[in-house]
Amino acid sequence: MIKQIICQQVEKSFKGDGMKTVALKKVDLTFEIGEITAIVGPSGSGKSTLLSLLGTLDKPSGGLITYDGEEVLKKNKSKIADFRFQEIGFIFQQFHLLPTLTALENVLTPLFSRKVSYNKLERAKEVLEQVGLKDKTNSLPSQLSGGQQQRVAIARAIVHKPSWLLADEPTGNLDTETGERIYDLLKELNEQEGCGILFVTHDPALAAKANRIITMKDGVVLSDKVGVPS
Repeated sequence: MIKQIICQQVEKSFKGDGMKTVALKKVDLTFEIGEITAIVGPSGSGKSTLLSLLGTLDKPSGGLITYDGEEVLKKNKSKIADFRFQEIGFIFQQFHLLPTLTALENVLTPLFSRKVSYNKLERAKEVLEQVGLKDKTNSLPSQLSGGQQQRVAIARAIVHKPSWLLADEPTGNLDTETGERIYDLLKELNEQEGCGILFVTHDPALAAKANRIITMKDGVVLSDKVGVPS
């Protein structure tokens, strides 16, 4: 289990059409296991870019990200993928469920080519029950509501027992009531599993529920506040 992630002078830039776009500028942050952290800021502030780097989906252009002191991103692609499978779970705004697979099969997808010490099918059923979808195992995504699809996505993100759960606008496509239920589920997972949760959101009411709020603008961290959730 990775207990701490540290960003030191992290930068990220992109090149295209002969131009260079700087997405992150010398970001210094430390994340501890068990925290629920909201990352907020206007569009283009670097929130999703930071989340992608923390989740090892991309590499910084400069600076250093360490996981319990280890420079994971300097390893080869195969070892980075192995690390990601062991430690990171992702929840995407668009769900990214495979339309021809049932809820159970979608949850199983991260485990298809992996060797694990537990029964894959039983684990998938367990997490679907954990997110309240025990009776939807054989349903296709098209037969599920938006909130139910998001819960399938959450189950898929935690099926491999990650240390960290990263979510990009996890309630962005949901109505307020359903969004609150999704957040309550994330909080429950945090309390029961002890995982660290980092989520990007444009919703100030949702961000206020976290115990830490990082505000970004133009690739820079404007503030990093720890407090009592509202």
